[in-house]
Amino acid sequence: MTPGALWIITMSGICIVIQSSAVHLRNMEHFITAVTHLEDLNPGLSPLALVTSLCKIADQSDSLTHDLVGSSDNRGDIHYENNTFITEQMNINHNLSNFLDEVTHHFITNDHDQRGVVLTPDGTTVALAPLLLGLEYGLRANEASNQPHGFYLLPLAKYLGMSFLQFGNATPPERLGLDGCWDSVSAPMVFTLSGVPSLATDALVHGGMDGAILGKHLSVVNSSEVNLSTLLRSYYLGTMEELDHDLSTHLRGRYRRENFKKITNLSLLQEKVADALHSHQQKGDLGVESLMEKGIKDFMLRYMECPAIIPRCMWGAAPPLVPLNPLSPPLPFLYIHHTAIPSKPCRSLQMCSKNMRAMQHFHQKGRGWYDIGYSFVVGSDGYIYEGRGWMSVGAHTKGHNTVGYGVAFIGNYTAHLPAQYDMELVHHHLVKCGVNNGFLQENFTILGHRQVVAGTECPGESLYSEITTWEHYKDTDPFK
Repeated sequence: MTPGALWIITMSGICIVIQSSAVHLRNMEHFITAVTHLEDLNPGLSPLALVTSLCKIADQSDSLTHDLVGSSDNRGDIHYENNTFITEQMNINHNLSNFLDEVTHHFITNDHDQRGVVLTPDGTTVALAPLLLGLEYGLRANEASNQPHGFYLLPLAKYLGMSFLQFGNATPPERLGLDGCWDSVSAPMVFTLSGVPSLATDALVHGGMDGAILGKHLSVVNSSEVNLSTLLRSYYLGTMEELDHDLSTHLRGRYRRENFKKITNLSLLQEKVADALHSHQQKGDLGVESLMEKGIKDFMLRYMECPAIIPRCMWGAAPPLVPLNPLSPPLPFLYIHHTAIPSKPCRSLQMCSKNMRAMQHFHQKGRGWYDIGYSFVVGSDGYIYEGRGWMSVGAHTKGHNTVGYGVAFIGNYTAHLPAQYDMELVHHHLVKCGVNNGFLQENFTILGHRQVVAGTECPGESLYSEITTWEHYKDTDPFK
């Protein structure tokens, strides 16, 4: 069978799933396949007309678009002819339009189910509405003679500003975010938030950040060469192995926090939040300005300084065998480990999750511990995985579990180092997040496992030599 024939069969199978009456999976692969199908049905449609129609389906038309990016001539009325969904610019069959409406239209139910979000292959949940609006802003700015300063931040700024006003002086996490859990990682259908959400959930923020990154990119490229499905596929579906062979770009979803940090700063984001709330804010209102300033600082810490952490529900953690003892932060120590087994680093959500479940099973069944021992575990997929977290006593560094956090790198690092990016997640981001949120003392100490527990070479000779160069490392020997 030729590769072309295999591709046709594969695509046909996916399209059958999309167009059938069955309930649709909420993952990014299915959405990108739907975009590909739209491009095939409308070969002469420009990327701007396509994404504008998708924004219309997602109900993302607002005055902000008209005021700051320019009016759209592509937002035609929606109607049906012969069971076919039509805008002024785009033809689409009825079943595919139903799928797009379900997967892009954002709202939260009374049961805290968040709709209009999809699961990406790297474990991130993304709201499609702000993503699509960011793409439209970028393509529209590409055609404009003068691009408004920081235009790409507006979709995200709208959600941030409304959330800041909603909760006033409330402290995080109410002011920002709220993550949740999928009913199934392999076949995601329902995403349930873990509590009372703000108007800027994690998924909405992720979509807004991605929309900003890709929107800014689209504003400067040759728009005649843009293919939306190809761009989205590269951004969301690229593997770590592909990144290793393409060191020229990190335009990938797993690097959203680093890439977003490159295109904004506190003052610019605060300016765009004020622009987004122009109809809700009176000039000179010091109370509103104070809320904006505090909210933006909270945002910068949560999404630009702290690393992305895969929660327990995403890697399939079993519950602790008994309730865990609480810690009393801020703590004075951070202990670095390597897992040794598995000896190879994990490079995908699927493999890292499998490793996490295996470690938890061994710690609970083989060692007789109540839960996985580590506070956090570092994969080689661009993410840190939640173990016992910031607030529960671990079982990682014998005799020292109540005074410090244990962070383990998956792999054996006796002869070589983890990737530089993975190490930076810990000693540049995780520790800063811990200090700023009151989990680590400002003058905390980093130690290798071998420094405080006799008879172990952990975290491996190479990794131990590396951490001796890190800020906050101390060359102490408690056995002398």
